[in-house]
Amino acid sequence: MSHLPKVTLKLATSLDGRIATATGESKWITGEEARASVHVLRSEHDAVLVGAETALADDPELTARTTPAPKQQPLRVVADSKLRLSDKARLIQTATLGPVLILIGSGVDKLRRAVLSAHGVQTAEVTLTQNGLDPWGMLSAISTQGARSVFLEGGGRLASSFLTADLVDRIEWFRAPVLLGDDARPAIGPLGLTKLSDALRFRRTGLKLDGEDIRESLERVR
Repeated sequence: MSHLPKVTLKLATSLDGRIATATGESKWITGEEARASVHVLRSEHDAVLVGAETALADDPELTARTTPAPKQQPLRVVADSKLRLSDKARLIQTATLGPVLILIGSGVDKLRRAVLSAHGVQTAEVTLTQNGLDPWGMLSAISTQGARSVFLEGGGRLASSFLTADLVDRIEWFRAPVLLGDDARPAIGPLGLTKLSDALRFRRTGLKLDGEDIRESLERVR
């Protein structure tokens, strides 16, 4: 659907594609230069999207902190079907810095939505599937806010849902020279592939060093 925003998936991983240790520790796998590049990428997109687990674990602000500062902060979006995010979260407390949208499932407590609304945070209902919020519905809700590009920052389940729906147009992959092992948390959840011929193919468009980390830019081949 051409009217939907274009999606860039950001991955910041170990060499073996892990985003956190088995206990959930993730700050910081990549170095300062890579993190500075991520802020520039945020500033270049209309919206930044993370899943509820990432928002709860990291308590991110998701603003683009660049020098000079961007003229406008991207729309900050959380896929939080059960609306578990606290009104004490940094995202909510910094809603005056730029718009915040929480994507929820149906039946969420109206009082919780009202509390967030009082902080200037918008909520939007999206169809809930057995694998979480429908990615097509999420993009549709984000597009109603005027966004034409989305920077998808995680976590693994959200990344896999967008990849499975073939909604990822670009990948910006930052790899740190560390190994975390099979018990660490993967950057991408299951894709349900049974044949190699069904694998999602990408074309490398850029490769550079960001400090000690490798940054790889890729475009979807359709």
